[in-house]
Amino acid sequence: MTTDQSILLLILFALLVLLVWGRWRYDIVALGALFTAAIFGLIPQTQMFSGFGNPATITVIMVLIVSFGLTKSGAVEFIADAIEPISSTPYLHIAVLTFLAAFLSMFMNNVGALALLMPIAIQSTTKAGRSPATVLMPLSFGSILGGLVTLIGTPPNILIANYREQVTGEAFTMFDFAPVGGGIAICGILFMLLIGWRLVKVRKQTT
Repeated sequence: MTTDQSILLLILFALLVLLVWGRWRYDIVALGALFTAAIFGLIPQTQMFSGFGNPATITVIMVLIVSFGLTKSGAVEFIADAIEPISSTPYLHIAVLTFLAAFLSMFMNNVGALALLMPIAIQSTTKAGRSPATVLMPLSFGSILGGLVTLIGTPPNILIANYREQVTGEAFTMFDFAPVGGGIAICGILFMLLIGWRLVKVRKQTT
């Protein structure tokens, strides 16, 4: 192992520790890792911020803007009103929210889809007299799994498609990930609905 590789591994390990610790914001930690790599010469200082101009980065930003626009348009309130009647049935409530998160994540950034549905999940479970913890974990996994199905669902898919285009001259299309990602998503969601949500520990609220 070379010196550069050893330094890079140490930076990645420190990055992981700091992200898990959560003492500082994740963006500050990521920039700190970038600056450290540049100081040690692992990244040319003239190219430190070249990643912000990558088409994948621009695509993620545009998807997040669309997500914000949907929030401001009243779409969240419309979905909340539609889901409220079934919130009294825990299993049906969790199933609808999980599949909805997966569906939205197919056509927008999975983090944006989760951000859209979290207020709905919390509000509807609170009105039903249940802990939001029963639905938030399935909702999170639903958004992650749904993002595997399409090109724009999750940033790694965009990065891989961009890299393939640079190497072979042909990028992945919108649904090239669907045969594998779709199967994984269906299996994961079914596990969450049949078994996973029952394993979520619900902490009793203290007054």
